[in-house]
Amino acid sequence: MPPERLTYRGIALDLEKRIKAGDYPPGSRLPSYRELAELYSVSPTTGQAAIRELRAMGYTDTVLGVGVFVVDPLPVKARPEG
Repeated sequence: MPPERLTYRGIALDLEKRIKAGDYPPGSRLPSYRELAELYSVSPTTGQAAIRELRAMGYTDTVLGVGVFVVDPLPVKARPEG
């Protein structure tokens, strides 16, 4: 049985987890919609929706023509505990 595909929300939650873990630190560029599509085996539209969800959660900012970046500083709720 093939693995279940994540929804845009599931991808956003996975990326949120990766941001909190430091895989994508503040200021870093996230994968493009196409790269997300390949990484998660979904359409680029689903990757775009995941990024939109992350932006709504306060984790990212988009620089048109350049890419999507993790905000610096992270939202208070997203900062690693320690």
